[in-house]
Amino acid sequence: MTILALTGPSIDGGLYTWFQQQAQTSPAWFDDLISWYASYGLGLYALMMIWCWWRARQARDPRAMAMALFVPVAVVAAYVVNDIVKSMFTEVRPCQAIAGEITLQPCPGVGDWSFPSNHSAIAAAAAAAIWLISRRLGIIASLLALVMAFSRVWVGAHYPHDVIVGLVVGAVVGALVELLARRFAPPLVVRLQGGALRPLLTA
Repeated sequence: MTILALTGPSIDGGLYTWFQQQAQTSPAWFDDLISWYASYGLGLYALMMIWCWWRARQARDPRAMAMALFVPVAVVAAYVVNDIVKSMFTEVRPCQAIAGEITLQPCPGVGDWSFPSNHSAIAAAAAAAIWLISRRLGIIASLLALVMAFSRVWVGAHYPHDVIVGLVVGAVVGALVELLARRFAPPLVVRLQGGALRPLLTA
């Protein structure tokens, strides 16, 4: 059910247009790099998740393994929550709402709502979850989440407010899921370590 159909141009349409103007005058290599990251950068978080799992396996700590295993759960939960918010606000993509804009990437289709940004929410959820596992890796993940948010505006897919709210939604959901996993999931890991999955859960 739609609560409010946001009108993005009245919120920060001018700032969005400024970003598009900068993108059109920037070096091609920079635009290509940002465009690539906007499309495929989330894959870096999969590598971080594998690192967290491997580190937890070597540590032989059920709590560490529980937290590592629940990073993907945090990401999926953030995506679901963010998508529910999208369906409630139904904000039209800026590349559809603002006539004459030239964007680096093709405009998503009608009905693919803009607010909040799924990419930003996913990146922030992963970063928040990883932060609670490793502060050092979490800093890297958080910086990459900010770059993801920037990239989604740069290529023309989102308004700035879309990515900001996406970051907030993702960070809150990601941290909440990870804190719950740290509190309640270790006993499950201990039980699984006694079965066929033991080689995957402990060194």
